[in-house]
Amino acid sequence: MDFTIPLLILVVVAAVVALAARALRRAVARSSGSPDSGATPDSQEVSNHTGPEMMALARSSAEKLDQDQHRRVYALIAQNQQVGAIKFFHEVTGEGLRASRDAVGALSSHPQPFRAAATVPTEHDTSDQITEEATPERFSYRYRAIASRGDVTREVSSNMLNDAIFADIREKAAGGNVEDAAIILKRHSEISLEQAREFIALLEP
Repeated sequence: MDFTIPLLILVVVAAVVALAARALRRAVARSSGSPDSGATPDSQEVSNHTGPEMMALARSSAEKLDQDQHRRVYALIAQNQQVGAIKFFHEVTGEGLRASRDAVGALSSHPQPFRAAATVPTEHDTSDQITEEATPERFSYRYRAIASRGDVTREVSSNMLNDAIFADIREKAAGGNVEDAAIILKRHSEISLEQAREFIALLEP
């Protein structure tokens, strides 16, 4: 009896089974990292970051989100919707998908509390802070404002001053608002701010 043909059939069947098993393993491997599984794409690349790098990335990523966005990202992470969190981070920050993936991975590994953007207080720099207000009214006469203390006397002559304006300047100087008084005098005359300060100093009680 000739066994050649059955043997060939057996070899072919074994080869087909082996190829099918290999294809099945590949399909399972692909599905385990698919978006539907909830796993972060290329999660192995994210884990390659060192601890300090991940911490820094988490902090900088959190700073790109406002309070509502921060809450939404962490809600998606808590629901194991990594891909949804990545897509949302990408949409609200404009970062690329790879950068968004790394950011969400870092935020997940190193949770960050929301921190409101710090506002840097500005100093009261009156030298450049004379606002662009409406040009003061010019009167048909020149008003003479005089201040003196001891042997020192200063006079300011301007057609933008009158009794009411000068009374306001005196009141502010007497109340301790020396810089504001100097700014008003500067705006209603043709002297420098430094000269206005010297004049106001003579008005102080």
